[in-house]
Amino acid sequence: MLNIGCHLSVSKGFENMGKEALSIDANTFQFFTRNPRGGKAKQLDQNDIDKFLKLAKENNFAQLLAHAPYTLNACAADESKREFAVNTFIDDLKRLELTPNNLYNFHPGSHVKQGVDVGIKYITDMLNQALTKEQTTTVLLETMAGKGTEVGRSFEELKAIIDGVEIDEKLGVCLDTCHVFDAGYDIVNNLDGVLEKFDNIIGLDRLKAIHLNDSLNSCGSHKDRHAKIGEGQIGLDAIVRIINHDALKNLPFLLETPNELDGYAKEIELLKSKYIW
Repeated sequence: MLNIGCHLSVSKGFENMGKEALSIDANTFQFFTRNPRGGKAKQLDQNDIDKFLKLAKENNFAQLLAHAPYTLNACAADESKREFAVNTFIDDLKRLELTPNNLYNFHPGSHVKQGVDVGIKYITDMLNQALTKEQTTTVLLETMAGKGTEVGRSFEELKAIIDGVEIDEKLGVCLDTCHVFDAGYDIVNNLDGVLEKFDNIIGLDRLKAIHLNDSLNSCGSHKDRHAKIGEGQIGLDAIVRIINHDALKNLPFLLETPNELDGYAKEIELLKSKYIW
């Protein structure tokens, strides 16, 4: 089965997100834990969550992917922003235990000209404060395109973060197809080579989810501009190879393409027709 979904709005509630996913033939979805451009979190409704958990079990949902807000920058130069990141991270992990055994994805952050090594140190500091042995959520570092002073533009940078974390068994990676392509990893012409490099540096056992996006820009552009499936520089053929690759095909795939719900439905239908069981 192709485990595929898209980004949905948590403001509608978990049960409604589950129903929306089913309406477009999806069996997973991604949602922001709180306002993506701010920090305010929606109050959770246990009754709503219980209804969703029942719905998800009945329909064999794959793992969900919660996404931290864009405002969370663990390696900001401003100490108050780093404090916000730690507090938000800890609170999100606590809230996610109401929907246990799922995934929490975050952008490693931007070091704001402090240097990559400083950025990595701040990120590992946050993770060491936030992660617990008791949590059921797996935290995912997202691969980044490398625009500006982003940390996580290379597999080596992600590995350096993982190496600095004490409870590293709670860590994984979310590979964003647009981001890695824009970062210079040629998943169009050398997918096997890219995955081999990932395995050698990080380990494919750490790869837990895929953000499935086409890219408006060319390989190595460091731009991070998502495109609809088959309408960008990655192209449909390469994306079909990704969803059918033996090392990837059982992972959850989350669409972040510039679409409304009907557009996601069409992309899911297209990709399911190309998926080899």
